[in-house]
Amino acid sequence: MAKQSIFGRISQLVRANVNNLIDQAEDPQLMLDQMVRDFTNAIADAEAAIAETIGNLRLLEDDHREDVEAAREWGEKAVAASRKADELRTAGDASGADKFDNLAKVALSRQISSENEAKAADPQIAAQTEVVDKLKSGLNGMKEKLVQLQNKRSELVARSKTAQAQKQVHDAVKSIDILDPTSDLGRFEDKIRREEAVVRGQAELAASSLDSQFNELDDLGELTEVDARLAALKAGGNSQGAIGG
Repeated sequence: MAKQSIFGRISQLVRANVNNLIDQAEDPQLMLDQMVRDFTNAIADAEAAIAETIGNLRLLEDDHREDVEAAREWGEKAVAASRKADELRTAGDASGADKFDNLAKVALSRQISSENEAKAADPQIAAQTEVVDKLKSGLNGMKEKLVQLQNKRSELVARSKTAQAQKQVHDAVKSIDILDPTSDLGRFEDKIRREEAVVRGQAELAASSLDSQFNELDDLGELTEVDARLAALKAGGNSQGAIGG
């Protein structure tokens, strides 16, 4: 996997707006489960690729250190060969001196070659280091997003369970609400109220009949008094006396 494609994938995932994705999803919980799996897999792939990239960078750095060390060693050898050549030339051994001067030149050539390799690796190491830093930063961003997704999923599941529990409680309360005319108890209360109304009606009717009977008794008493007075008149009695008496 190319470093650029890795970085692009990481950047895309890190920029993902979780809330917008949830709002657009038909089933947010299933979508979050899938996103958690995708992020987890992407993080695993990114970690493997970044580890390889870091490994390549460390190899470059190792080679660079070896080139720097080789340049230093070849420089020391060139100095030692040059001194030896000076000693031999002072001693009159021109042939030996030339030999060590040539060795010094070879050492200097090797030193220059190692220095050039080290210099050539500098920009590569710098560029690779920048890429690795970006990849590490992107990977950390992905891990933060994963935590956010996991928290969001947990929150969503908890809220869903709470909503379902509240609905069940609401349905249970509604089923026993005596003020609810559609509930069983509501219908039963209406039946009892109608029965009570019938009893009250019967009581009123009974009371009305009783009053009528007493009224009849009163009327009967008046008629009896009238008959008594009429009999007294016929007998020659005084009705006024009866009233007065």
